[in-house]
Amino acid sequence: MLRLSDISYSVEGRPLIEHASAVIPTGHKVGLVGRNGTGKTTLFRLIRGELTLETGSIELPRGARIGGVAQEAPGNEVSLLDTVLAADTERAALLAEAEVATDPARIAEVQTRLSDIDAWSAEARASAILRGLGFETEKHVMPCSAFSGGWRMRVALAAVLFAQPDLLLLDEPTNYLDLEGALWLENYLTRYPHTVIIVSHDRALLNRSVGAILHLEDRKLTLYQGPYDTFAETRAARIAAAESERKRQEARRAHLQSYVDRFRYKADKARQAQSRLKAIARLKPIATPQEAALRRFTFPEPEELSPPIIATEGAAIGYGETTILSRLSLRVDQDDRIALLGKNGEGKSTLSKFLAGRLEAQKGRINRSGKLRVGYFAQHQVDELYLDETPLEHLKRLRPQETPAKLRSRLGGFGIGAEQADTVVEKLSGGQKARLSLMLATLDAPHLLILDEPTNHLDIESREALVEALTAYTGAVILVSHDLHLLTHVADRLWLVSEGRVLPYDEDLDAYRKMLLEKDKPERSKTPAKPERVSQSVIQELRSDVRKCEQRMEKLEEMRSTLSERLADPAVYEAANKDKLDLWQAKFAEVEDALERAETLWMDAVERLEAAG
Repeated sequence: MLRLSDISYSVEGRPLIEHASAVIPTGHKVGLVGRNGTGKTTLFRLIRGELTLETGSIELPRGARIGGVAQEAPGNEVSLLDTVLAADTERAALLAEAEVATDPARIAEVQTRLSDIDAWSAEARASAILRGLGFETEKHVMPCSAFSGGWRMRVALAAVLFAQPDLLLLDEPTNYLDLEGALWLENYLTRYPHTVIIVSHDRALLNRSVGAILHLEDRKLTLYQGPYDTFAETRAARIAAAESERKRQEARRAHLQSYVDRFRYKADKARQAQSRLKAIARLKPIATPQEAALRRFTFPEPEELSPPIIATEGAAIGYGETTILSRLSLRVDQDDRIALLGKNGEGKSTLSKFLAGRLEAQKGRINRSGKLRVGYFAQHQVDELYLDETPLEHLKRLRPQETPAKLRSRLGGFGIGAEQADTVVEKLSGGQKARLSLMLATLDAPHLLILDEPTNHLDIESREALVEALTAYTGAVILVSHDLHLLTHVADRLWLVSEGRVLPYDEDLDAYRKMLLEKDKPERSKTPAKPERVSQSVIQELRSDVRKCEQRMEKLEEMRSTLSERLADPAVYEAANKDKLDLWQAKFAEVEDALERAETLWMDAVERLEAAG
């Protein structure tokens, strides 16, 4: 159990969290949400003990391991597989000790513990995680230094998932994943055996992978049961109720004040007027929850062109003499909303550059409408802004003839207010930089808008604003995104980029998700091979394994029975015994988990013995 009790923390005198409390039971999956800048990442650092609380306390079960993705992605010469395996420090230490231990009792303890943590299947588990995050099997032996920063962050994510800490803290884990990796992670987290807290703006992830939402707002923490959509509905109702009550109070205040204004100086009404003044003073202001304003995007509308705006015939594209995609016969009309599906490295970004006119065809033909204007937003464009210039200066360079008022109006249409317009880009948040890049991409009212991962730096409210803007936009849209919510609400056509081809995908996104998750399941042989004859010594060893498993289960059953008796005692739940209660509840959860693993090991041992004859 994670218990946050009356915690407070400030940054440079500005309170981020004030006397906030929350309790997250062991094993729960929780999404941590809140407006950008409210302190979600700071809360993670407080839980990890990297920052010191001003008030309150943070309590975890004794010995609980906290894990998160390392800030520095591994870039050494160690292979991907070994990097992930090394993250389980207990396994590594036990294996090292097993090599040198001489005491029979200690050797038995080490081997039992290695069996308990399923150490012998570690390589298979690590490989499965790497594959799920997009690394082909043959790349597992390559050094981390052979990969770019984004891919190294995937290795760091794979390492912490493999280590399986008791409390897993993930801060925007899908930002460096493609759709396929995000869907795999979503499915993996639903099966994760311990407590998880995720900071994410990915609505689909928060709907499928968590069972509660921890909302950081007004410097307080509120825990809502249910996925994100349930939280959004509950919060909307709460805001509406608070707003209704505030309006009623304001009407009451106005009525009382009107009486006071009319009669306070009349002798026969002075007492009543004073009474109403006191009533006004007693009315406490009703604070409605901070509502993150839906800062809308305003895309300029292009004129209509005759279809098609782009058509290709047998085109091949690539770099130098290397062909990435071939036999491209594609058509784009101005009313198209197309999502590009496919794993990283298959050619989605290459196709986007080609359709944007930034890459020539190696062969074949491409026909574009003569008046076609294309807006192109790529992930790296956020990093290519001029850090020492303001958004207003960026815009002045492109529209020198327009007045400052007109330029500010354009920025305002993308949620960049007066203060941000005069702030150098270096000091803007990631979301503000993304909004500026989107504005620059759509400045010329493009007929075709190509967006490659546009949501990485946007919060949930901004993502919803982007969905609305793209729905109302009268040009064509081509999307590459890991945000399934965005794709579901915007795209009406799907293209699958795979094995050097681009072909229509006739199923929907749910079918695509199911297909990917089916691929992740281990293959089962329909016709198992006939087992070879096993020696008597091996059978004796297998029988010994079964007996050890049974003995371990008996001990755990005894421990569970003892703890159950303690927890059944009403006296345990008195305030004076709070520390003991927390300890016993945590221990009971550990025993339950250990018993489940022991039963699994026993079943495996029995099956191996039966298979051996």
